[in-house]
This record gives sequence, structure tokens and C-alpha cells, in this order.
Amino acid sequence: MNENSGGKSAIVNRWIAVARRDIQAVKDRDPAARGAIEIVLSYPGLHAIWMHRLAHHLEVNRLPLLPRLISMFARAVTGVEIHQGAKIGHGLFIDHGMGVVIGETAEIGENVTMYQGVTLGGTGKEKGKRHPTIGDNVVIAAGASVLGPITVGKNSKVGAGAVVLKDVPLNCTVVGVPGRITVCSGERTSQMNLHHEKLPDPILDMFEKVDQRLTKLEHPDGNSAKKEACAREAKVET
Repeated sequence: MNENSGGKSAIVNRWIAVARRDIQAVKDRDPAARGAIEIVLSYPGLHAIWMHRLAHHLEVNRLPLLPRLISMFARAVTGVEIHQGAKIGHGLFIDHGMGVVIGETAEIGENVTMYQGVTLGGTGKEKGKRHPTIGDNVVIAAGASVLGPITVGKNSKVGAGAVVLKDVPLNCTVVGVPGRITVCSGERTSQMNLHHEKLPDPILDMFEKVDQRLTKLEHPDGNSAKKEACAREAKVET
């Protein structure tokens, strides 16, 4: 009797600890969060995560049908669809949440941040691992899609609207369609960076390089323009 009550108490305490960590993730990463009560009652992303944790627990214990029903109920209530088979680490923060889709074999590390419209999807009908693996401390901006059994390394960022189809190394930034790695430091240089609006623009960078190259071709000598001006002035004086 005491052993059973002790086991149940340990389970309850573990779930409470996970819930507190999820709440703290919202506090740390959403400047609009005003308190624990407001977060618990009014954050659909948090509600979706909690319902998923329950559905995933039941799925792991091979309870039929009910995990799927919980997942569909969470989708109807929150606008976030997380397959009951997906594996989610602690500290996930889904901001706004509407339109987020997380597939069956997706794996999400700790302290990951996602914004509305993010898709962690598959690319075919093959069975087995077919959804992405997201490392710790990754930020995925609004409308981004990460597709297939690829890996996004720790501390990386995926820009808004990007479509990522290939593996992303640690500490890198990916933007564009298809996604291209534009910054990759190779080492962690700072704390988690949520400023996903401050991303490189590879297209603008490319045009700037082309413009610089054309300028060099038109004026091989950097002082040619000045020399031409001086020559014209000397001709006028004579």
C-alpha cells in the first residue's frame, strides 16, 4: 500500500516538475507573459504541449485510440497538431501556436522555440523515421518548414518562411527556399538568441558581391575616375 502510494506520488511530482519547467519557458521567452496564472489559463501552445505529453504517455503504454483522440481534441482547441508519437523535450515554447504541425516521428530537444505556422513534416510515404530531429536551443521562426528525416543542430536558427530539406550543423542560421546555411560559427558564442528577425539576406549579399565585382571590372584601377577627372581639367586649362 505504501509502495503504491509512494510510486504515485513520485509520478505526480515528476509531472508537476515538467509543468513548472514548461511554464518557466514561457516566462523566459515571452515578454508579454504577466504571470503563471495567465500563462496556465490562456496560452494555447502550452495547452497543446500538456495534452501531447498525456497522449504520448498513453501511446508509449500502447493504449489504443485514446491518444489519437486527445491529439485531435488538442488540435481543435488550440490549432496546434502534434502527433501522439512525437518525442518532445523539456522547455518547448510554442508562441501563438496556430497552424503548428509536428509529425509522428519528429524529435524535439530541450528549450526549443517555435512560432506560428511551423511544420515538422515528412517528405514521403515511407515508414520508420521520416520527420526531423530538432536539437536543443533551436529557434524556428514563423511559417518555416523542416521536412524529412533530417537533423537541425543545437543552437541553430531557421528563418521565417524557410523550407529546410538538408541537415543543419550546430550553431548555424538557415534562410530561404530551399533553405541555405548563411551563418555557421562552428561554436556557441552567446546565450539563446531569439532575434530571428535579424537574419542574413543571402540574395542581397549576392547582389552586393555582383555589384562590387562589376565595379572592379569597370574600374580596374580604383583611382581611374579621379585620373579621368584630372585629365579633363588639364585639357580645359590648356
